[in-house]
Amino acid sequence: MKSSLSKPLQQGTVRHALLQIGDIGLDTSSSYNANMHIKVLSLLAALCCAILTSPSAQADATSQRIVTAARRQIGTRYTQAYYSLKYPNGDPPKSVGACTDVVIRSLRAAGHDLQKLIHEDMKRNFALYPRKWQLQRTDKNIDHRRVLNQRVYFARFAQALPKRADQGAWKQWQPGDIIYWKFENSLDHCGIISDRRAPSGRPLVIHNLGGCREEDVMTAWKIVDHFRFPRR
Repeated sequence: MKSSLSKPLQQGTVRHALLQIGDIGLDTSSSYNANMHIKVLSLLAALCCAILTSPSAQADATSQRIVTAARRQIGTRYTQAYYSLKYPNGDPPKSVGACTDVVIRSLRAAGHDLQKLIHEDMKRNFALYPRKWQLQRTDKNIDHRRVLNQRVYFARFAQALPKRADQGAWKQWQPGDIIYWKFENSLDHCGIISDRRAPSGRPLVIHNLGGCREEDVMTAWKIVDHFRFPRR
């Protein structure tokens, strides 16, 4: 039986790699030698590459970068202070931040600068954003650090997901997802879903409320939004 090694590994896909390796396994000719062995190893390497560059693998890598960056902020002191920031990629001092800074810094580690994204969208669509602060123009120092502005931006550009948080819905909350709450006093809060879980199985959340922590608070307050950004 003639080997199919002469066929190209089309687009490095898992399917074609497996088909070609399978054909080699059926080869009963005397041509299976050291040269053939090298080609088999090459196909296996292409198979591994295809797996690692698949959309699901890339999505997992994005989620991990977001969670890792969120976890690095644990211990950061809470502050609502206004800072004059450079633009783009401006950030308050690393030792301090608000709940929104957890989200901003985490997404920036995955290559998405909310300061620039929200500022540019607000310039184009200012009327779509809340007028709670009686602003007449954008402010690239603070706009992206406001919960309500983040929610508007993500509602337009992120993947909106179910807000249910009972046990049957926990699997819908993936590491790196963004959660927004409304407190009983009507204040807003946000955090990043962790890749770790409480003893109950409920996902932990990394958030900054009086200091950045990773804890079991997903259902502590009313959930008003659940986003995944970028879409994946």
